[in-house]
Amino acid sequence: MATTILKSELGAGWRDYLELCKPKVVALIVFTAVVGMLLAAPGMVPLDVLIFGTLGIGLASGSAAAINHVVDRKIDAIMGRTHNRPLPQGAVSSRDALTFALAIGALSMLMLVLLVNTLTAVLTFLSLIGYAVVYTMYLKRATPQNIVIGGAAGAAPPLLGWVAVTGSIDPGAMLLFLIIFTWTPPHFWALAIHRAEEYRKVDMPMLPVTHGKDYTRLQILLYTVLLFLVTLLPYSCGVSGGLYLGGAVVLNLGFMWYAVMLYRNDDERMPMRTFGYSIIYLMALFAFLLIDHYVPLMLGMF
Repeated sequence: MATTILKSELGAGWRDYLELCKPKVVALIVFTAVVGMLLAAPGMVPLDVLIFGTLGIGLASGSAAAINHVVDRKIDAIMGRTHNRPLPQGAVSSRDALTFALAIGALSMLMLVLLVNTLTAVLTFLSLIGYAVVYTMYLKRATPQNIVIGGAAGAAPPLLGWVAVTGSIDPGAMLLFLIIFTWTPPHFWALAIHRAEEYRKVDMPMLPVTHGKDYTRLQILLYTVLLFLVTLLPYSCGVSGGLYLGGAVVLNLGFMWYAVMLYRNDDERMPMRTFGYSIIYLMALFAFLLIDHYVPLMLGMF
């Protein structure tokens, strides 16, 4: 039914419109946002907040991704990783893509303001602007530290989810934000090493292009060490317990292994293996936060 409606509204190329939203990325964003919601509640999250908060944050993320497609359409056409996107292929026009982005962005704001709370809407809007405008239009082309500074927008979803439930910015929410903020550089720089020549071709000042791959490998290793320490904070601050701590230590040891292997050798496969593990790492880390939160509650019922 939903597919039929979407086809009637967007035409035969509806899959291309969905692709503008970077569905795999949005899925990870939404997952961390939902975890933020669930961790903010002592029990279950009110169903209306869970549904409309998730939809609102997800639509805003899709809007930012679609704007990114529009802004980067020329370099996307050159890079091997992105040349099959809808705009370079001519499947969707820039005007239609921008209209789509603004429409779902406006819908997300209305949903969050009217059905969740104003603070969540404001923070989500700032996150959207931070990624679609500040990062995509300026930082990405201005500095090799683009992903570090711009990472604040990508780190916001669990904080947004938390605020959707509580209506306030609490220390626990900031810890979740800090985890993703610290995770982003080693995650993305691993991909950047693999795609360094493509970034050089489009004159994008990514760290491997401006400072070389060896320097980037060192930065990945150092950030991974920092990430290890940051992910211990939820336990040390009393936000999570032993179940999370055990899972976090194992996951961090795995990330450290990949970072060390990447640093020590020039195996062309290691950057993408590290990148792939980083995605699994983040999903598993937030899953451990969730398990640690609900297992004691479930045990207390018996």
